[in-house]
Amino acid sequence: MASLPVEGHLPGFDGSTGWLNSAPLTPEALRGKVVLVDFWTYTCINWLRTLGYIRAWAERYREQGLVVVGVHTPEFPFEHDVDNVREAVEAMKVDWPVPLDNDYGVWRAFDNHYWPAVYVADTEGALRHHQFGEGGYDECERVIQGLLGVEDGLVSPTLEGFEVQADLANLQSPETYLGSEQTQNFAGTDEGELRLNQWALSGDWTIEGGKSVLNGAEGSVAFRFHARDVNLVMSPPTRGAALPFHVLVDGAPPGDAHGFDVDEDGRGTLAQQRLHQLIREPTGSIADRTFEIVFEAPGAEAYCFTFG
Repeated sequence: MASLPVEGHLPGFDGSTGWLNSAPLTPEALRGKVVLVDFWTYTCINWLRTLGYIRAWAERYREQGLVVVGVHTPEFPFEHDVDNVREAVEAMKVDWPVPLDNDYGVWRAFDNHYWPAVYVADTEGALRHHQFGEGGYDECERVIQGLLGVEDGLVSPTLEGFEVQADLANLQSPETYLGSEQTQNFAGTDEGELRLNQWALSGDWTIEGGKSVLNGAEGSVAFRFHARDVNLVMSPPTRGAALPFHVLVDGAPPGDAHGFDVDEDGRGTLAQQRLHQLIREPTGSIADRTFEIVFEAPGAEAYCFTFG
């Protein structure tokens, strides 16, 4: 481990606005521990695909002296809601300390720019390794083992749901925001014939800076995609409301290609402010296809498509 560079020192978490799963921690209190700081936000598919590894490391190396600290820095407005974060922490089995970084104070202290981002500090508080984005799991775990003085095999977590790694060989559709500030490839409000990675709205919508909001009694969002998974960050009009919707692939119910937030007929209910998995294509069936989600009541808010 002596060959690892020193990349600075653990800045601390004074900028946090609250904590879940723990009283506030300081760099001084963490001396003698190897510390893995994980920047996340609960709707981020890139972070979700790292979660199985973070959880496995936390479980395997906790007794040897590893402390995982998951800094929750929100991207979307509803991710500032501590009740939403608390629900996500419970549902996703995040049982390590979580500083709430609603004002981006911890993000700035680390000079961070990414979800996800991992920083590993040694027992003296020196930062010795970082990983921006997905991947690098073996290298990161070897660093953890080296700093702990542990010799062991690497974890092989069972990955399910959002945690399943992207099918990169078949991934040809990019993350696409549905608000005016960041969107791309918007084909307008007449779906027509969409080209690959174009999206369109049908019905009475308002396109705001960070989202598209349905005003009418029924409306839809269509996307021409090429990927195994179709995910969509969306929200009902108020926390706790429930809106029915259904999804179609090439004009038909998804059947075996349904995601875990809909059934084989494509039926689902929008009742939470989070990422929803709507399509997971079976192996061997991936091609250019047109996805459509039809909302059956007003008020739905659609933020961002991601693919896997």
